[in-house]
Amino acid sequence: MIEELENLNLVASLRLVSEKYPNKVVFSTSFGQEDQVITDAIFKNGLAIQVFTLDTGRLFPETYELMDKTKARYKATFKTYFPDTEKVEQFVESKGFNSFYESVENRKACCGIRKIVGLKRALKGNEVWITGLRAEQSDNRSSMSIWEYDGGNQIFKFNPLVNWSFEQMETYLKDNNVPQNSLHKKGFVSIGCQPCTRAIEPGEHPRAGRWWWEESQKECGLHAAK
Repeated sequence: MIEELENLNLVASLRLVSEKYPNKVVFSTSFGQEDQVITDAIFKNGLAIQVFTLDTGRLFPETYELMDKTKARYKATFKTYFPDTEKVEQFVESKGFNSFYESVENRKACCGIRKIVGLKRALKGNEVWITGLRAEQSDNRSSMSIWEYDGGNQIFKFNPLVNWSFEQMETYLKDNNVPQNSLHKKGFVSIGCQPCTRAIEPGEHPRAGRWWWEESQKECGLHAAK
């Protein structure tokens, strides 16, 4: 499967996967630049792939604006998964609203409630999970393959942009006039929850703005190393 996919362009590879696993393919988007490339390819070509997003309840206003712009642009819909209200209430009551700044344990617990639980709901019953991961985004992602098995979620993971460069991605977005988050022009490269994301300085790693108060943790657990 890997060799077959690597010889196809983005649209052809997405189409192949959707045809091999009919009604069992989902794509998770956080509306970052990589995800917007894949969203454009899916919606513009009418591919049979369910698009979903995880709303943590703490996203940037600009991200919500982009969600609406994307729906309007493609006249298409995506499914939104929200955290379990009771679990969020219990966590905030016991730990506080911004306890993720206090320890990695608290931060991972917050990510678990607001993201991981929703992801597992979204993946349940499906066979392929499409992501917008690129190898050069982080050390953890550098070893990922275009096609792999995610044992933790028991699902095949298709990473069509894994070998794309940042320049390739930007060229696609520009050439296809794809809607983008306005925060990208303000130094935000990787955009997550508002309290956990900052703009990066010139020369900083693209993921430096995520959980910047932590020394090495730059993943929330959605794409943990195998």
